[in-house]
Amino acid sequence: MSQALCVFCSSSDAVAPIFFETAEELGSRLARQGYTLVYGGGRLGLMGALARAVHQNGGRVIGIIPEFLHSKGIAYEAADELVITRDLRERKAAMEARADGFVTLPGGFGTLEEALEIITLKQLGLHAKPVVIVNTQGFYTPLLQLLEHIYQERFAKPEYRQLYYFASDASEVFSYLAAYQPAPVVDKWF
Repeated sequence: MSQALCVFCSSSDAVAPIFFETAEELGSRLARQGYTLVYGGGRLGLMGALARAVHQNGGRVIGIIPEFLHSKGIAYEAADELVITRDLRERKAAMEARADGFVTLPGGFGTLEEALEIITLKQLGLHAKPVVIVNTQGFYTPLLQLLEHIYQERFAKPEYRQLYYFASDASEVFSYLAAYQPAPVVDKWF
């Protein structure tokens, strides 16, 4: 059985072409390396570009979408498996359960919320899976700076830098995954 990567990303069609190129590259590499894609189930934006790239390269796609979004007709119906959940919370739980690792591409509020939740769950010792944030064109540099500010102000321990990895592009994602070893969980409280 192949490993599955959960990818969080935008459903916007309005973003710059470079973000689509990164999603397509990630999808093609993911498929060629034998991973199954687990993602939010949409056909629009980076979500759709990612899923189509996985399929174009012979990969398997599992889309997980809440009913209220499925009813809007934005699901990627060509998914090998399309799971329809009651709501966003159930969707995230299903994505987490099926994933062996997590990759975050650029996105909006939902993407950021998903990425931060998965980092928080790792911080609390609830999983030890790799978490990679793809910093296309410096998109997530402000997030990296905020995280460093959080450490500086002692809202989190600096050891938590090991909970996630910032990659500059899709190839770096797979280099990191190939070498990934879970770090010991540091107690949250100072």
